[in-house]
Amino acid sequence: MSAPTNPSSFRQLRPFWLWLAAFYAVWLLILYWGDLWSVVASHWPIALAMSFGSYIAGSTPMGGGTVGFPVLVLLFELPGSLGRNFGLAVQSIGMVSASIYIFSARRPLDWGVLRPALLGSLIGTPLGAAFVAPSIPDLWVKLTFGVVWASFGILHLIKIRELVAAQGESTRFAPWNGPIGLGVGFLGGIVSSVTGVGIDMMIYATLALLYRADLKISIPTSVVLMAFTSLVGIASNVALSYVRPAMYAIDPEVFANWLAAAPVVALGAPIGAIVVNRLPRAPTLLIVSALCVGQFVWTIVQERVTGTTLAGALLGVIGMNVLFQLLYQWGRGVHVLDGLQGHESPVQLASGELND
Repeated sequence: MSAPTNPSSFRQLRPFWLWLAAFYAVWLLILYWGDLWSVVASHWPIALAMSFGSYIAGSTPMGGGTVGFPVLVLLFELPGSLGRNFGLAVQSIGMVSASIYIFSARRPLDWGVLRPALLGSLIGTPLGAAFVAPSIPDLWVKLTFGVVWASFGILHLIKIRELVAAQGESTRFAPWNGPIGLGVGFLGGIVSSVTGVGIDMMIYATLALLYRADLKISIPTSVVLMAFTSLVGIASNVALSYVRPAMYAIDPEVFANWLAAAPVVALGAPIGAIVVNRLPRAPTLLIVSALCVGQFVWTIVQERVTGTTLAGALLGVIGMNVLFQLLYQWGRGVHVLDGLQGHESPVQLASGELND
């Protein structure tokens, strides 16, 4: 489905235009009433970084926090908890903006998996924020982030051709959509409560490897789930910070960085969602995948990780890729059986229309 170009299509996008107008009006009022112009000006580096991060957020199964986290935590050497909260906060604008565009443009989504995943996230994210994230040392927050996205990078560097070539979607696992989506949402919500991202990669990997879904289905689905999880996550963290400030306090720098980056991501993420349907996906995914592996190496070197901690991080990457391989093998077997038995899903039959 191409980006709308005719007048009726622009009317179709009216909710998106209204959202942008409302957001920028509120943002400007915050700056005016709080006299915060100097705060935005002094935090221009994160706004610059998120101009790239928001594009990645809309065009790949990676939240904007995937760029914001390493910039704040690795480059500026700020705490991992700050990077997590910033990621959730900025994605609550960027990913929500991209999601509103996706809904308005009527992009295809896998609702069968997405609906239970939303429920799982609604349960897992607050539980993770309350009971898991506070107990994880700052180093392991950074390493968890590094492990998750290094695994994502390796997956694409190895299987990029098959992932990009996928058409339609297998329906053999449709009877299991509920428990699969619920499990991905629950576990992904816990991971996202720790690092600010992760649930998007998990549902994307499930759809791309197990369901053999077209990237034009799996990527928008991951964007919508990450948007919802970001809203739940930052709302949970703010609520917890009022209940027990000593344990769940949110660094004021989160708001300062959000204020500078929010107007950038509000447009950047939807632009990514538009571009992904018009340009080849492989180059962007390969570049991002290489950066994902690079940030893991950067974390190991900068944090001087050695011994059992290093071994644990490497085992984490290996373990996640073993899981990816299992999903791939299950999905591959199902795909072959579907072809042998002549069962084509409605999505496969409609794939020509969806992929125009």
